[in-house]
Amino acid sequence: MKQESEGLLGKIDHYWKMIPTHHTPSYSVDKEIHDGRAVKVLTLSKHHQNWERLFEYPNLEEINLDQPNPEQIQAISEMRSLKRLRIKSFRAKDIEFMASLTALEELSLEYVSGFSDLSPLRNLPKLKALHLENLRKVSHFDGLRGIKNLKYLHMSGTLDWKQPIEDFAFLKELPELEILSLMFFTLKASFPAFKSVLRLEKLLEIRIPRGTLDTSEYAFLEVAKPELIKGFENETSWPLYINIDYTDQGYVSLLGKGDGRIKLNQPDANKKLEAYTKKYEEYKQESRKIIQQF
Repeated sequence: MKQESEGLLGKIDHYWKMIPTHHTPSYSVDKEIHDGRAVKVLTLSKHHQNWERLFEYPNLEEINLDQPNPEQIQAISEMRSLKRLRIKSFRAKDIEFMASLTALEELSLEYVSGFSDLSPLRNLPKLKALHLENLRKVSHFDGLRGIKNLKYLHMSGTLDWKQPIEDFAFLKELPELEILSLMFFTLKASFPAFKSVLRLEKLLEIRIPRGTLDTSEYAFLEVAKPELIKGFENETSWPLYINIDYTDQGYVSLLGKGDGRIKLNQPDANKKLEAYTKKYEEYKQESRKIIQQF
């Protein structure tokens, strides 16, 4: 089934064959399957009684593990021809079990906690798409360094918990990266945190919502990679301010985190917008100087 996945991540068919969770057309191991050769997608959880049947399906390509048990996780390490894997809601002391999945092309880890080291993913030479969501113990992402064929990377927390990210130095060792997607995260690095994107010659899009970064970081990214699609709405850059019309008060929302909004019917509204625009241009000029020295 062709994936048509719209929303905050936009269209991602080019990078993902994995079926979205909410309409996964997968077989259940607890129901009779007449032709095991037809099974390509399988969903398992700790509630499935006959989960060991997964070894009976020679053409299995994708497994969705939703609240799996440790035995199921260990069994996955033997599925060396697996191409796509989603693990959701599991606590693991490490992810060493993935190191043997050398055919894996797509991986999604959602609410997988207990571990902090992502370096086993370096052993996956065919990995091209990676979705990391709500990894509670991870803040250093250096374990992703050297995944040579990774084209799509999404990292996020959730509405009630922001994913800590120490820095983005690891990005410079992802030479094939085309899309960088970030949501609900806390950035601990100082400005300019995104210097490493200057090394990403194949980067096509940076997907970061407005109000997530300091204004200076948006300015740096605009100067560093002016040709990229930016934002979550296929824009060519992040608008410095936008109208928010959910009230009749006439407000505009400013780009940077914590910059707030300006009420347009106030006498000094234009001066505030001009000052903000000027400050943004100063950030861009500062960024150009930094890039020249890089």
